[in-house]
Amino acid sequence: MSEPAGLAHGHEGGSSRVHAREWRPGYLLDLAGVLAPLRRGRGDPTWRSAGTGSAIWRVSTTPDGAATMRLHRRADGTVVAEAWGPGAQWALDGLPALLGESDRPEEFVAHHPLVADAARRMPGLRFGASGRVWDVLVPSVLEQKVTGVEARRSWRELCWRFGDPAPGPAPDGMRVPPTPVQIRAVPDWEWHRAGVDSARRRAILACAAVAHRLETACELGGERGRELLRKVPGIGVWTAAEVAQRAWGDPDAVSVGDFHIPTLVGWALVGRPLDDTAMLAVLAPYSPQRQRAVRYVEVSGFRRPRFGPRYSPKDYRAM
Repeated sequence: MSEPAGLAHGHEGGSSRVHAREWRPGYLLDLAGVLAPLRRGRGDPTWRSAGTGSAIWRVSTTPDGAATMRLHRRADGTVVAEAWGPGAQWALDGLPALLGESDRPEEFVAHHPLVADAARRMPGLRFGASGRVWDVLVPSVLEQKVTGVEARRSWRELCWRFGDPAPGPAPDGMRVPPTPVQIRAVPDWEWHRAGVDSARRRAILACAAVAHRLETACELGGERGRELLRKVPGIGVWTAAEVAQRAWGDPDAVSVGDFHIPTLVGWALVGRPLDDTAMLAVLAPYSPQRQRAVRYVEVSGFRRPRFGPRYSPKDYRAM
């Protein structure tokens, strides 16, 4: 069993107050693997890690304000977390969920040898829940219909220009994700400068206008949470699924409409490329954990055949 509360304390350190908590999960935990989906590329200003086994720094918004969190794991499996900023205590309270305590991988049944092998080799892979829609919604919208290189560049630009410096002793260059208020104040020409086209800009601004309501999607969870997100113009099935996977750890939210996933799943599980409809049919036996099956395929090491050139990124700043 997990230690339900762990140890938590806070103390003053000059103008910065550090809060700390120790928590030992009652399951195998791949700390970096669970948190990895929250990272948006190597240069993500909200994330910093020096490599395997090193501490992970993460900056986020919370209902109480910004928070910087530093996480590392001791040899006995205990996770030690320190946090700074007005949202520090909220961030620490959510530590178990962030690290997948609410996930239920033991209920997963593999129906394909490749999936079964990946599940066996990676028992510490879980779906964590950040508890925040906004922080994962903006980068997910930025990833709509563009390459990862383009989306990550835009995310960095928005964070650097409009996000506040990370609270506490965070590594140099770390920033807080821009808040809904800050996003709504971004001038048109700055969106262009960040390489964000008008369609994605409109979707992000629509989300910012109702951001406080969208946070209730975490409480609804599952399909109900995804339905709430899809009420916003510009938020479709793919974007809602990408948010659900990260914000409330939804193991059934398949990213339908993805450029790569149907082909990868098809080649891995049935030996041929699939469209979205056929992919969902293949994944149907895994319900209500279809995205977990997709995740195992993604981390299995399988590589689909390549028959043509890769999609070339566009630089919207030059248009």
